[in-house]
Amino acid sequence: MAGAYDDRDGVIWMDGQLVPWRSANVHVLTHALHYASSVFEGERCYNGKIFKGVEHSARLLRSGQLLDMEIPYSVEQIEKAKYDMLAANGWTDAYVRAVAFRGAGSDMGVSSSHNPVRMAVAGWEWGAYYGDAKMKGAKLDIAKWKRPSPETIPTAAKAAGLYMICTMSKHAAEAKGCSDAMFFDFRGYVAEATGANIFFVRDGEVHTPDPDCILNGITRQTVIGMLRDKGITVHERYIEPGELESFQQCWLTGTAAEVTPVGQIGDYNFEVGALTRDIAADYEKLVRS
Repeated sequence: MAGAYDDRDGVIWMDGQLVPWRSANVHVLTHALHYASSVFEGERCYNGKIFKGVEHSARLLRSGQLLDMEIPYSVEQIEKAKYDMLAANGWTDAYVRAVAFRGAGSDMGVSSSHNPVRMAVAGWEWGAYYGDAKMKGAKLDIAKWKRPSPETIPTAAKAAGLYMICTMSKHAAEAKGCSDAMFFDFRGYVAEATGANIFFVRDGEVHTPDPDCILNGITRQTVIGMLRDKGITVHERYIEPGELESFQQCWLTGTAAEVTPVGQIGDYNFEVGALTRDIAADYEKLVRS
């Protein structure tokens, strides 16, 4: 499938129905378009099975609750919607995007309690998120923006509004020839990339930021479990910027990123070492098992 995302063949599940792709539209006065009242999930389907699909659907509902936006579907209904969409498009391997948002209604201001919460599930066939970086290691810029404090916004939600600085940071990174950007958090600790969690290796042990102000990714949790099952020590902790030069390996995790090695962050270089390659291969086996 190719072309602009609003001009493709296929169907999208929308508010309980499968509708032609080009007809899956919303009004220009949809609340989410003006005030970012939207939450979403990114998932991958491998060999006809969505990896950790139920966990993603449950998180979508939690994200909605955190934004005071009760989504009118159960986990079971969301799961059915995803598989109905995949079947209607004839896909067994695809990226799946579920999104819930406040639509147009009688409110058109900051308040939107009278507007309906709508939902859609789309999908597309998508390869490696970072292209050939999965083999040679991604190059990351360091973002000028910082991940916000959980006292300013519900950082545990996968909410659209949290991604605006990600878009700006990724644009700036790409202009420098980088694949992505790494954020520090509001306190100055290492946080994450624009759409992926980050891991480091030093002397055979793994270090990853404490997710107290970033999304505790489902892929992140999966990879931590895999590492511990292999007997590898994993430290979830605050990581100082000055520690970057002491790490030998680095990788990113996320539904889109899967496990992607990192070769450079700013002026710091990392090897695509054995542990990075092993965990990437093990993850690939797991999602296709």
